Amino acid sequence: MKNEGLNRLYIVAFTHRNIPVSEIGDLHIEPDNQKERLAGLKAQLDLSELMFLSTCNRVEFVFCTSNSVDHSFLERFFATLYPQFSENKRQKISSSSELYQGIDAVEHQLSVASSVDSMVVGEREIITQVRSAHENSREMGLSGDLIRILMRHTIETAKKIYTETSIARHPVSVVSLAYHKLRDMNVPLDSRILIIGAGVTNTNMGRFLKKHGFTNFNVFNRTFSKAEKLASDLNGIPNKLVDLNKFDKGFDIIITCTGSENHILTPEIYSSLLQGETDKKVVIDIAIPQDLSPEIIASNSVTHISVELLQKISNENLKARSKEIQHVEEIISEGLFEFQHIFQMREVEIAMRAVPQKVKEIKNFAVTEVFKNELDGLDDNSRDVLDKVLEYMEKKYMSVPMLMAKEILLKNNAK
Repeated sequence: MKNEGLNRLYIVAFTHRNIPVSEIGDLHIEPDNQKERLAGLKAQLDLSELMFLSTCNRVEFVFCTSNSVDHSFLERFFATLYPQFSENKRQKISSSSELYQGIDAVEHQLSVASSVDSMVVGEREIITQVRSAHENSREMGLSGDLIRILMRHTIETAKKIYTETSIARHPVSVVSLAYHKLRDMNVPLDSRILIIGAGVTNTNMGRFLKKHGFTNFNVFNRTFSKAEKLASDLNGIPNKLVDLNKFDKGFDIIITCTGSENHILTPEIYSSLLQGETDKKVVIDIAIPQDLSPEIIASNSVTHISVELLQKISNENLKARSKEIQHVEEIISEGLFEFQHIFQMREVEIAMRAVPQKVKEIKNFAVTEVFKNELDGLDDNSRDVLDKVLEYMEKKYMSVPMLMAKEILLKNNAK
């Protein structure tokens, strides 16, 4: 059943599929600027509702409008929101966007929150990002009733998917896999951890370890200010990379990820870092090319966790996740059908909002005008009984039409 009301809903999406991830970054809007810019967009393009979703590899606009959404509309959309872009860039963005309308937009939203539309299938962080995006839009006064029921149903469907399938139960990110390897080795939380390199990967790794209870960090980086920043986040100690060979406090775990073309951990530096200790150490080397000299692995007692090993595990886990996609798609299909019913019920509720007030008006007119003289002749007891009868009838006249309308909808949908 095609629903014209639902066709007011649109989603414009930018993902790794349609533009480079680096260009998606150009579409991000800083939180402090979102209210002013998005409210201006909503007013100028006559949007009744608007929601903005922004992640590291996705930017999406969910909005409702009665206007025709075509290429010209999208050009005005992006010219209004990104006036700093050149005309060529706006045209490129407009033509590159993925546009969904009505029930297709609902299906897309369910797929996004369920992570089957993500770069990494099964990364459930997206459900939190979707929820936060809706909360932000609501707090800014941008979204309304349709986006509200869409997001509520989206979150419920996504939770069902993560509960009833194994789509998110096999970690695939390097950081998550590296942590799981450490956890499986029962490494003590007070282990002495040296972090070599303060880039994005090691920053995420360090924060992940801190979140799970690790406490003893020394951070080394070529640019000392970056070492200071990460060390501050981890309550650790910053060090200059050139001083690595002078470090004399020993270690249990090394996590290294630099952009060096040569081995950062040479046999000589590794021997110095050992400080005469002979127990087995752990080295997580997630650099390409690797930071750890192969000679160290050959001549020392070390558990070496390489990026190649983690990638192999990741690929195996992705295969396991892919087997769950069919189950996920079945739940999305069910969720899509359920949403159509929810939306139609909501449309009936909105359409029937005027009934209670109309019934009150009819009752008041009857009491004060049509039957005024007759009622004035009643005694107090009779008037009290009549008031109770009218109150009862008023409540029934409010609920019965609603129930009948819903029953008619259910019968029509069942045909």
